[in-house]
Amino acid sequence: MDRRLTTGRRLSDLKLDTAYEQCAAIARRQAKNFYYAFLALPKPKRDAICAVYAFMRHADDLSDDESLSREQRRTNLDAWLAAWHRAAAGEPIQDAVFIALDDTRLRFNIPLGLLDQLVHGTAMDLGSAGTGTPEYGQDAEARLYDTYATFDDLRRYCYYVASVVGLVCIRIFGYTDPRAEQLAEETGLAFQLTNILRDVREDAERGRIYLPLDDLDRYGVHIEDLAALRDGSRLTLNQRELLESLANRAEDCYKSGDQLLPLIAPDSRPALWVLISIYHCLLRRIERRDFDVFSERVRVPRATRLSILFRGLLQVLRYRLTGSSRHG
Repeated sequence: MDRRLTTGRRLSDLKLDTAYEQCAAIARRQAKNFYYAFLALPKPKRDAICAVYAFMRHADDLSDDESLSREQRRTNLDAWLAAWHRAAAGEPIQDAVFIALDDTRLRFNIPLGLLDQLVHGTAMDLGSAGTGTPEYGQDAEARLYDTYATFDDLRRYCYYVASVVGLVCIRIFGYTDPRAEQLAEETGLAFQLTNILRDVREDAERGRIYLPLDDLDRYGVHIEDLAALRDGSRLTLNQRELLESLANRAEDCYKSGDQLLPLIAPDSRPALWVLISIYHCLLRRIERRDFDVFSERVRVPRATRLSILFRGLLQVLRYRLTGSSRHG
């Protein structure tokens, strides 16, 4: 695929290549689980995914800069998004991420609205601190944290921070069956619920409780109990059942990932398989630890990730061999 913008703007291939290389360097340095999947993509698609990742990463960094007030972070994020809009509208581009992303969204027909939604997702954590909605008996504690009253509220948050990522990625992967869109949304939800389970302790330390308040009440768990767990207390049966309920929802969503795989272009299936496998492995490690995500951060060992990547690359090789034989 030619490296060129599809608008009237002139941009040298060298400059575009450099922009993509900078995005790839960001992904290598920070993407962790995602980057293993990127390696199983054909290079044009890998470059495009890295451009999207670098765009999301910068938005996250602006949102997460705790040296600044939430108001200042929102201001910085709005200014950066406005600069992106000007670049996408045709203003000369200097930012390497914008250069690569603009080429990516034109080549893969990614709606600007989806990219805006990616940024909106990062901004959702910038609501005023301590604006919990204590509708389910968590009054005093909830007001000290950012919270979600119900799972439907949490699902909306997950849509913007994860499901939209899936909708962008499948446009790069390639698909024709419209069912892929809903399945990509559900697969993104599976990834985000897994992240929420893994990060309960760290999120509580940052004043965020993503476990829905109605679920906490259903299992008789108070936010102050989670704070105690952060300090080394042992999980009770109710607390384990609370975390297990969220894990069960994630497990159901991983079934959508299995259904999505055959709807994706064959040259992208190994990458999606690698990504689903690594995240599902993380969830299963949390389950095997009996949901103890407090004593230490649960991770997928590097050796396991490399093993999954190796199997994905074997799928790439099989695809290339069978593809060559069909056209030979």
